[in-house]
Amino acid sequence: MTGWIEKVTGPLEEKKRYRQHRARLRALPEPYRTAQEGVERYLMHAGGMVGGDSLVRMLDDLDEIFAGAVADRTPVRALVGEDPVAFVEDFLSGYAEGQWVAKERRRLVETIDRAAQADPSAPDGEAPDGEAPDGERPTSGGGAS
Repeated sequence: MTGWIEKVTGPLEEKKRYRQHRARLRALPEPYRTAQEGVERYLMHAGGMVGGDSLVRMLDDLDEIFAGAVADRTPVRALVGEDPVAFVEDFLSGYAEGQWVAKERRRLVETIDRAAQADPSAPDGEAPDGEAPDGERPTSGGGAS
């Protein structure tokens, strides 16, 4: 019975982990809670995460970073640096596989690969990357210089 419910609502384990994340966030002292909420808001807008698992994993890691800063008494500015956007972009780069744009990049490459293989206008004997079989780039025009 759980199988069809999860198909409609998403995996229950992810929901549980998300609720745990929210509880950890609420437990953070100020100003860390406000800073992490701001980071999360930016992540939700700029991150483009498609999978709940990737999102929850990312939020768990963010919780660890901020909890560590609280434990070490690291000031918020020292944690995120002078450019909070750069901090978040750098953090987000570790989760690129979960972003929708990663899926679209793969789809684009696969589509172009299929199109190139089926391209009837490609000269016979030309390698798929546009190089001639002998490794030299083909030249346009027919005359000698």
